[in-house]
Amino acid sequence: MRIAVLSDIHGVLPALEAVLAEPEVKSADRIVLTGDLAAGPMPVETLDLLISLGERASWVSGNADRELVEVAAGKDCPYPSSVWAAGQLSEEQIELLAGLPARQEIELGRLGRTLFLHATPRSDEETILVDSSLERWGEVLAGEKADTVVLGNTHMPFVRLADRVLVVNPGSVGMPYGRYGAQWALLDGKSGAVTLRNTPLDARTVRERLLVESGYEGIREWVDEYVTSTYSDAEALTTFAAAEGRR
Repeated sequence: MRIAVLSDIHGVLPALEAVLAEPEVKSADRIVLTGDLAAGPMPVETLDLLISLGERASWVSGNADRELVEVAAGKDCPYPSSVWAAGQLSEEQIELLAGLPARQEIELGRLGRTLFLHATPRSDEETILVDSSLERWGEVLAGEKADTVVLGNTHMPFVRLADRVLVVNPGSVGMPYGRYGAQWALLDGKSGAVTLRNTPLDARTVRERLLVESGYEGIREWVDEYVTSTYSDAEALTTFAAAEGRR
């Protein structure tokens, strides 16, 4: 089985369309969506396209998906784009997000028992990084029997071993850190290969389309922050290291 992993799409429909058009995504046996799918500038259209994948897609809930459900139920949220996005979704889409599982497990050939989740096994928003210590990884993965763990959340792609567990972060389709482009990963159970991929995007084209097609009143500021500029991996690692609790 070959699995394409798409994470942290954040309602950026042009980036999602570009990834789904990739030949290796089209031919994959399954597409796994590891959370934070709709909170962004085109939430309705993004969910409609993901729903159209049918049984090929396996879904996992992320913290931003949970927040959309909470906002729809009347809870406060500090992110204006998420508050707006929640107000655009239909009742059926809110119900879909509310019912998403926290994890998916697949037996994946030479990659073994593979666990797909959003952040960590114990939280949908906990921070864990490529350069986190082995002690920290041991704490986060304690009690898990997986051979491979695939997670998102931090928008930065990496592959590393953590005490014999292969850990994969596909990066972000819609809000990448490090370098621009739609990030995703391909897992091949037959060969055991894991490939980090970056689908090229033209930032100007994506920007203009979002300005035209998104109804979010803060869309100009949003695209200036996440499309026409990109946080570097150094900036992101420094910020997330503090969130992880490092001095």
